[in-house]
Amino acid sequence: MAMENAALNALKPYFEAGESAVGSRVDVKHLAATPVGRRITASAEVTQVAGRRIEFKVWAVDGAEEIGRGTHERVLIDVAKFAAHLAAKVAGQPGE
Repeated sequence: MAMENAALNALKPYFEAGESAVGSRVDVKHLAATPVGRRITASAEVTQVAGRRIEFKVWAVDGAEEIGRGTHERVLIDVAKFAAHLAAKVAGQPGE
């Protein structure tokens, strides 16, 4: 989750009003355990942009070693349209 959040945080300064990004794919390998209470640092680097899809290389370290690495994809969305789609789905009208 920290690596996904790093990717989202990397995009936030570039969002236009009413825009956000949702995760659409994650492929992460966990490499090592981290003791409870230890601070981790997660990072994300954009590797490809194709229309609304943005791919990232992601990784996390716990101060002693790398604890995870992989790839993540996010898709830019219009927040109002996305919320309307979800509301329609809740109301039993999927696909609107």
